[in-house]
Amino acid sequence: MPSDVVRVVYRKYDGTAHRDYPARRLAEDDLGTWLGVTAGTRSVYHGRPSVEQIPFVLLVPHDAWWTAMFNPPPRTSEVYCDIATPAEWSGDTVHIVDLDLDVVRRRATGAVELRDEDEFEEHRQRFGYPEDLVAEGRGAAEWLHQALGDGTEPFATTYRKWLALVV
Repeated sequence: MPSDVVRVVYRKYDGTAHRDYPARRLAEDDLGTWLGVTAGTRSVYHGRPSVEQIPFVLLVPHDAWWTAMFNPPPRTSEVYCDIATPAEWSGDTVHIVDLDLDVVRRRATGAVELRDEDEFEEHRQRFGYPEDLVAEGRGAAEWLHQALGDGTEPFATTYRKWLALVV
């Protein structure tokens, strides 16, 4: 039986640390594994100690090139998706490689934005992203851009029951 606590480890493609934090396993369903992070959780962000100020829920999907963070107010992003390699589980640790691109839905307007294309391009060249990785990442970003805007679950309402457990 898996532990209630999961360690979430994001790295960049070159192996450098990006984010690292503990989360509580809320559930697993056909969409993936739902993880909750409460305010006050100690974390590491870009190699520096940090403390989460606002709770959130992370969905780690099964075999997809993204993760999704669902946020309560006052965060301006209602949904923040990282384009990433499919998650790899090692016991109660999930390893994710962040590929720079992000797809975000703004709370106030519902606008969906593709972010950090410049960082993606810079790292694609510097780290030598393989073409299949580039294609998967861009394909995931295109799908998410559509899904965050058209009511596709889990981005419409499904996440709300999980977010209610951490706020």
